[in-house]
Amino acid sequence: MHSRLKKIKLIVFDLDGTLLSNEGEIGERTKYYVSELKKTGVQFSFASGRLHSAIVNYAKELDIQAPVISLDGCYIKNLAGDKVIFEMFVKPKHVKRAIKFADHYLLNIALCHSDAIYITDQNTVLPQIMDKFGAEYREIESYDNHLSKTLEIVFAGSNKEWIKYVYNKMSFPYCAGLALNYYQSHSHEGIYYLEVRRKGSSKAKGFARLCKGLKVKQTESAVLGDWYNDISSFKTKAVKVAVANAVPELKRMADIVTKRTNDEDGVAEFLEMVYKAKTGK
Repeated sequence: MHSRLKKIKLIVFDLDGTLLSNEGEIGERTKYYVSELKKTGVQFSFASGRLHSAIVNYAKELDIQAPVISLDGCYIKNLAGDKVIFEMFVKPKHVKRAIKFADHYLLNIALCHSDAIYITDQNTVLPQIMDKFGAEYREIESYDNHLSKTLEIVFAGSNKEWIKYVYNKMSFPYCAGLALNYYQSHSHEGIYYLEVRRKGSSKAKGFARLCKGLKVKQTESAVLGDWYNDISSFKTKAVKVAVANAVPELKRMADIVTKRTNDEDGVAEFLEMVYKAKTGK
C-alpha cells in the first residue's frame, strides 16, 4: 500500500459524513495536509450529493482548482475557469409531467439546478423539510421558465401513498431514462421524498470523467467516503478509503479504514499517510 500511496496524484473527497464534521467544518489537520500535499503535486476534488452551489465555499476554503463533482455525478464544473465539464439534465417533458402530478396530488415539488433550488409560493415549506445542505432556495412565480436546466426533481409530502403512486407513474414504461429514489426522512417524522434524476450517472462515472479530464490514472487516485452513494466510486481502481463512521458495506470494500470518524478529522489520518509515503517524513 505504501507504494500506491506514494504514486497518488489525485484525492477526491465526499463531503457530508467524510470531509466535514457533523457541524459542517473541515478539520484543521486536514487543511494542513491538503496544503502540504499540494506542494508535492497532488490535486484535490469533491464528489458529493450536494448541489454545485452548496460545495463552492468548501472548495474555496481548500483552494481547490480542479473540477468538482456534484449531485452524485450529474454535474461536473471547473471552479477555476467556471467551465462546465459535464451536465445531465432531466428532459423538460419529464419535468412538466412531474409538476402536473404535484399539482394534481397536492405534493410539494422543487426543481434543483446547479445554482439553486427553485420553488413556487405553494412550496415554501420545502426549505424546512428537505435535507439539501448548504443549498440556496429561490422562490419564483412559475416553473415554466426553469424546465430545461433541471438536474433533479424532488417531491416531498406526508402522504406516502401519493408519493408511491407518482413514483410508479414516473417509472418505466410511463417514463424512460429516469433514476428514481423514494425514501422516508430520518430527520422529519412523517415526511417522504421522491428524487428524480436522469438515468446514467453516478459518482463512479463522474470520477472517471474527472480522471480523464485531468489526465490522471485511476490507480494514481484515492476516493474517500462514508455512505451508500459512495459505493459506486469504491468499485473503481482508485485507493478506497472509508472513514470510521462509514456504513459497513463501504468498509468491506475499502482498502483503508481510518481509526477516526469524520467528527475526529478522520480524513487527516489518511492524508498524513500519503504525506509520509511521499516525503519519507
